[in-house]
Amino acid sequence: MDFTEETATDAVVASFTGTADPRLREILGSLARHLHGFVREVEPTFEEWERAVGFLTATGQRCDDQRQEFILLSDVLGVTMLVDAINHRKATEATESTVLGPFHMVASPPRELGDTIDLVGTGQPCVVTGRVVSLDGAPLPGAQVDVWQADDHGFYDVQQPGGQPPGNGRGLFTCDDEGRFWFRTVTPSAYPIPTDGPVGGLLTATGRHPYRPAHIHFIVAADGHQPVTTHVFVAGSQYLDSDAVFAVKQSLIRDFDEVDDPDQAAAYGVQAPFRHARFEVVLQPSP
Repeated sequence: MDFTEETATDAVVASFTGTADPRLREILGSLARHLHGFVREVEPTFEEWERAVGFLTATGQRCDDQRQEFILLSDVLGVTMLVDAINHRKATEATESTVLGPFHMVASPPRELGDTIDLVGTGQPCVVTGRVVSLDGAPLPGAQVDVWQADDHGFYDVQQPGGQPPGNGRGLFTCDDEGRFWFRTVTPSAYPIPTDGPVGGLLTATGRHPYRPAHIHFIVAADGHQPVTTHVFVAGSQYLDSDAVFAVKQSLIRDFDEVDDPDQAAAYGVQAPFRHARFEVVLQPSP
């Protein structure tokens, strides 16, 4: 059978019939059908096809141990959040999940409850307190709370290896016997995703901004429960309605109240005024 515009898709799908793994066979067949459908719909020129290949090549070349440009591309196309939504169909009471993001590149250093993850001290102090509970409200002692965030200028430690101490903005905390956790940090700010690579070029070409609203990342896990990767977003932050990676969910927006009480500040070991955010994480039991 000749390989023509009419026979192309069937020929490629048929080439996968000998694939031993049925799931792989299903995925490749679906990929071929949808990819060929896309090509037929847009009818690219050879120049456009070469530019597309060049874009994907440049995206791969921009990846290294400190940066994952393909994750960034997946994020700005909404694919990451779609995969997340498909894989986290859970009880409505459970804390909603969001993207992992491209900067969970290193292990967070273990810290004691109440420790600070801000090793620079250039921004407004912030205290985050909360609990980890199950769907029935029962506390989950010993739950692990992994947090990471950008500094007050919008950069993660891995983006500035010479300007930030390793582990700045990161911490791994173990909840107490009542499932409580708390830590000190710097008040998060909105920031742009990296724009010095192919993904930044894509945003510029399409007239989209690269900004994310202010947030703190969390991965929370406890025995017998499904872990959750999520964010806490700062209420009132710019870009809540136009997050570059589509990760904002209303249930994850929290007030970061300004506190100007010296006694409260002293109790938390910070200077007044400071911001205080409260976040209860509800985990769904494992099947």
